Amino acid sequence: MPATELPASTSSLFSHVTAEKSAVYRAIMNLFSAAKRQFRHHLRPDEVLLEARWPGDRPTLEEAQQALAQLVEWGNLHAQPDTARVATIEDFYRKRLLYRLSSGGEAVEAGLKVFLATLARRAELQSVALEDIRARLLALSELSREEPMDAAKIHATLRDLVHVFEGLAANAEAFMTGLSRSIELSRAEAVEVMSFKSRLIDYLERFIGDLVTRSSQIVELLEVLVPRESALLELAAAREARDIAPGDAEAQEQSAAVRLASWRERWAGLRRWFLADGHGYSQAELLRKSALAAIPRLLQAVAALNDRRAGRSDRAADLRRLALWFLEASGNEEAHRLWRAAFALSPARHLALTPRERDVGTSVPWKDAPPIEVFPQLREQGILPTRGAPPRIRDRSAERAQLAARVAEESAQTEAARHRLATGTPTRLSELGVLDRHAFRLFLTLLGEALASQTHADRPVERLTGDGTLLIRLEPLERAQQAVIETELGRFAGRDHLITIREA
Repeated sequence: MPATELPASTSSLFSHVTAEKSAVYRAIMNLFSAAKRQFRHHLRPDEVLLEARWPGDRPTLEEAQQALAQLVEWGNLHAQPDTARVATIEDFYRKRLLYRLSSGGEAVEAGLKVFLATLARRAELQSVALEDIRARLLALSELSREEPMDAAKIHATLRDLVHVFEGLAANAEAFMTGLSRSIELSRAEAVEVMSFKSRLIDYLERFIGDLVTRSSQIVELLEVLVPRESALLELAAAREARDIAPGDAEAQEQSAAVRLASWRERWAGLRRWFLADGHGYSQAELLRKSALAAIPRLLQAVAALNDRRAGRSDRAADLRRLALWFLEASGNEEAHRLWRAAFALSPARHLALTPRERDVGTSVPWKDAPPIEVFPQLREQGILPTRGAPPRIRDRSAERAQLAARVAEESAQTEAARHRLATGTPTRLSELGVLDRHAFRLFLTLLGEALASQTHADRPVERLTGDGTLLIRLEPLERAQQAVIETELGRFAGRDHLITIREA
């Protein structure tokens, strides 16, 4: 790169953003950025004057040349003599310049583009990205079986996979960070807020369903690629290493090692996002838990808005409205009437605490009426003490006996179901026989707990139940073998397993 293209100070590259004529400078730089995308490397002043999108009236050619010269001085543009239009000696000695983006100006434009895109970006939960990741992992699995492996296809697939995954992770983090602000949104119109939060709940539920489905498929593909992932990453790093600029052998080896380490780091991040590392939950599981936890909070916010719309009083809003009414009062007399109406400064005809010996007329205002003793219970709790004998205590012995009999019956049914299933011997699901409804419900509960902790469909799993009383072991059999269980509630069918249930 020529020495004349380097700016004297990198800080001056951003001077055009805050300068007095920043709109004019930005119009010129936007034109040069668009020309760069169109593979037009040089522009003349008359082309800049004609093609730029000026913020106001189009400047003169002299003003445009002055702005171009200032951008050259700041280092955003690079100027060189224009000899293409020279026809005479006078044209040769006349100052004609071509302008193009400098390396510093190109870096500034790229940075500003990222800056504006980041500010305008709306974070989202990308269900499509999950499908794209699964598709690319499936493609990698197919490519890894080829002999010899196609380095170009593997490198392109890995590059697309990392690009999609980085977008998914960044957007998911930004969305969950902004979700708390969405939950707290309450100053807008109630109808709009309720509509937004209802759509947000549907959005979260749809993404959670896709995340659960796609994550299990992605985990299976990552497990399949474990024996061949090192070879795939080394192949991609070796292909990138071909583009290393010539230099000494040690520098080239170090650059190749850095590229391989970068690929391994990104692959490890992909695995940690979907697979737990043994020290906690995976990022996908944490995202699912955060989204699930946000749904009840959103429902509570919607319920609160609905209650507020239903007519529950808001004391702060009422007092603010009353203050506006006082400001709009035409005079003291109208303000006093408003005060008496708002704070019940009217005759005491509705008060039920007035003793008979102190009865006053219905037209006597509060301020002129004699004082009245208020019961402490009314002052503290807002209720009057009841008069007369206390109410009789209702005899509920029959209901308690009925409830105890029902609990005993359910306990006996549960114990019989446990005795039916917890034999401690391995049994095929197809050999369990007919199950009554109680045994079948217990069986579904145990089966659900075991399958929830299974990481691979072809691996056995052993799980202690939530109450710690039963230990269940599930061993998958051949995929072609199916089991059918007859129950009082219907027929249950699926892949056959060898199940062992015993007391813990």
